[in-house]
Amino acid sequence: MSDQKNLIAAAGLSFLVILAWTFFFAPPPPAPQPEPTVAESAAAPVAGAPAGQQTAPGETQEAEAVAAEAARVRIETPALSGSISLRGGRIDDLHLTEYQETLDEGSDTVTLLSPVGSRHPYFAVWGWLNAEGGAAKTPEPNTEWRVESGETLTPQTPVTLVWDNGEGLIFRRTMAVDENFMFTVTQSVENTGGAAVSLAPYSYVARRGEPETINFFILHEGAIAVLDGQLKEVDYSDMTEMAPSGPGVRQERVSALSDGFVGFTDKYWMTTIAPGPGVAFDAAFKHVQRATGPEYRTEALLPIREIAPGAKAEVSTFLFAGAKEYRTIHDYQERLKIDRFDDSIDWGWFFFLTKPIFQLLLWVEDIIGNMGWSIIALTFIIKAALFPLAWKSYVAMSKMKKLQPEMEKIKERVGDDRQKMQQEMMALYKREKANPAAGCLPILLQIPIFFSLYKVLFVTLEMRHAPFILWIEDLSAPDPTSILNLFGLFPWATPGPESFFHIFSIGVFPILMGVTMWMQQKLNPAPTDKMQAQIFAWMPWIFMFMLGTFASGLVIYWCANNIITFTQQYLIMRSQGVDVDFLGNVKKSLKRKPKEG
Repeated sequence: MSDQKNLIAAAGLSFLVILAWTFFFAPPPPAPQPEPTVAESAAAPVAGAPAGQQTAPGETQEAEAVAAEAARVRIETPALSGSISLRGGRIDDLHLTEYQETLDEGSDTVTLLSPVGSRHPYFAVWGWLNAEGGAAKTPEPNTEWRVESGETLTPQTPVTLVWDNGEGLIFRRTMAVDENFMFTVTQSVENTGGAAVSLAPYSYVARRGEPETINFFILHEGAIAVLDGQLKEVDYSDMTEMAPSGPGVRQERVSALSDGFVGFTDKYWMTTIAPGPGVAFDAAFKHVQRATGPEYRTEALLPIREIAPGAKAEVSTFLFAGAKEYRTIHDYQERLKIDRFDDSIDWGWFFFLTKPIFQLLLWVEDIIGNMGWSIIALTFIIKAALFPLAWKSYVAMSKMKKLQPEMEKIKERVGDDRQKMQQEMMALYKREKANPAAGCLPILLQIPIFFSLYKVLFVTLEMRHAPFILWIEDLSAPDPTSILNLFGLFPWATPGPESFFHIFSIGVFPILMGVTMWMQQKLNPAPTDKMQAQIFAWMPWIFMFMLGTFASGLVIYWCANNIITFTQQYLIMRSQGVDVDFLGNVKKSLKRKPKEG
């Protein structure tokens, strides 16, 4: 029964990994967030500008108090709606019109950016800083900009804002947007005075209050950047522990960069700034403790520009504010040369598996047109790729089954002498060229593939609200049916995720997964060892409950994988002359065993 032991060991390992994953890394329910008020004390000085510059300005209490009442310019695109605040000339009101919060009819669209005074202020800011010793009057957070051209920001009509400092400097900010989620913001300074000035452009994304996160171990939510080819991820908690750089301010700064982007990422949405390929900049990650709570910032600070009398300086930066659609982000990476932009999707440690698996899944979905069926088709493709190894493994298992009579004779001959039995078993394996470990390789290979696919289904936007068939309307969510109300036949509600009993509220596909795993077991007789037999018998049902609350797309994959594996194993072992008594094993397992004594 060595092959049985190997199978149990492999299944046990899988179970322990999933058990640890479920109980130690499962996301807790999000904590309620405090309501920020409009009035806040002035921010502490914000450090982190390029050498010799002042810091990006914070908002005063008065500026915040009137921010919500500022005049606005509308944003209307096929993918976005919102507005630009003329007080500060910032983008702080943005909705993703193609995405709803829930599948419920009439659900609100997803809100990405929100102004100061809202529950979770989240906005993008641009400006100019004086070089050291400079005293030119530059735009501040409460500066009132004027519309010079354009009435509504659309893909066809950019908007230009203008502000004259009254001292010989005219500042302009031209905002353009494409059909998807990319803004191009061009800042310019025209010097009509008689003296040269030294100014440096900056831009930053700020979030006020504690951002709402899923808080799941395998998903990064927080600051993100690619800086000179290196991916950098900073959790919100880590930002609070950065080195102090002033009263109430902590920051980490990366200088002398020539490529990349910086911003914030959520599970499905992202707001990032990219100075453009080959543009030198410094990046800063910042935590500012304000009177009513924290502010988190990611900044891009560009080099100082010398602007002579009668001259003009101009610089453009990209702002991505939208959904993390893989193809859209990858297109920006290729077309705008934003380095590693598609790595803003959290591919994880197994990126060498998750990324190609997802690309293959997208390719299959293009052909089939349904993500659920595409997952099943992907299962067939993966099993076909692993078939040569599966063939060798099941042939090895067949050989071990043929050796079982010899193994039983050895046990009878040596009795309780374990060392002697081990020696003779090893001699038998060597003589017959049998490998007792080969039978568990297919299951062991499924572990990294399982977690890679789980990662793909969990983090990629393309799974969100993707339907399959009948009651499966969201492949990224658990099967919504429940055995506790007989799959909707009875009118009572089932326990919610906050209840311990939620683990027993399993749906149709998790049950199907447990049944197909049980069927796979019945290709082999039960182990003679009682303890092994009990573990073997309980394993499918424990897996069923453990995976019952996972994404339905993952459970559908597991069901398809079980069915294909069952078919492969049955046909291969039969081809090797092994008598696979599936029905006989099922009958034996269902028989009531007589009580001992």
